[in-house]
Amino acid sequence: MAGLIMYTLKTCPTCEHARRDMTADGIEFEERMIDNNPAWFDEAAQLGLTVPILVRGDKVEIGWKGESG
Repeated sequence: MAGLIMYTLKTCPTCEHARRDMTADGIEFEERMIDNNPAWFDEAAQLGLTVPILVRGDKVEIGWKGESG
């Protein structure tokens, strides 16, 4: 498992932007599409109200480069 988890939605353009940037930069991450998995949706809901949500250890970031989904 990657040290970075990113919660996303299929229809989120900011999530796509984050995914594309991190992949291009060689950053490994585990993507959790919350619309595919109710348990991941519940996890994400505990962290924030918008996606993408990035989690590394106990650090949580909402959005990507000033944008959110």
